[in-house]
Order: sequence, then C-alpha cells, then structure tokens
Amino acid sequence: MKKVITYGTFDLLHVGHINILRRAKELGDYLLVVLSTDEFNAIKHKKAYYSYEDRKQILEAIRYVDEVIPENTWEQKISDVVDNDIDVFVMGHDWEGKFDFLKDYCEVVYLPRTEGISTSKIKNDLGLKGQKK
Repeated sequence: MKKVITYGTFDLLHVGHINILRRAKELGDYLLVVLSTDEFNAIKHKKAYYSYEDRKQILEAIRYVDEVIPENTWEQKISDVVDNDIDVFVMGHDWEGKFDFLKDYCEVVYLPRTEGISTSKIKNDLGLKGQKK
C-alpha cells in the first residue's frame, strides 16, 4: 500500500482544499491528513473559524481522506513520515522547497494550488480578516 501525507489547517473548506486532497489521494492508496490544532495555529499566529474537532470531523467525511491526526509542532514531520510508513509527502506549491529535507525519508511533491481561491481570500472577501470567532 502506498501512503500519502499532507498537512494543513483546512478552515472554511473550499474547492481548493478538495482539489489538493483529491490530487494527493491520487498519488497513493491511503491519505493521512495532519491537521493543525488550535494551539498550534496560535503559535503560527493563525486563527481558524472552526475548532480542531469540527475541522477534523469535516475532513473525516471527505471520501479522499483515510485518517486525520493532529499537528502540534513544526518539528513533527519527520516522525510522522517515519512512524506512519509514508511514501509521499504532499504540500501546495507555495511551500516549494521548504520540506525538501523530507526527501531522505519519502518522495516530496508540491502540487499547484487552485487559482483564485484560498481561506484568506474568503475571509477578506467577507470582511472577516482579523475578526475573532
């Protein structure tokens, strides 16, 4: 079985999220999504509209996703890859080169993002930038 891993906050789910999850799943047989916890988002100075538990439940309902685990630190990626026998690490192309250190452990693929959509754009368009829940 070929296992794929990807990371993200996956807040305000949109077609760009679905596209990256679908394309990541197409690279293997099993897709593990590592979801940023609320506490980790705070460290990154990011605020998700939905709680970790809600975002996890939403992701688990998507047919491309086989399993969701928490992301608590930047440093856990190597152990996630090794501990879960991962073959392919996938991120959006805006992260190009930032995770090349994982090439010692698995294949690293940067997928093009869906044009014209992002959670930041949605928040901006709705006037929610910087607003608290």
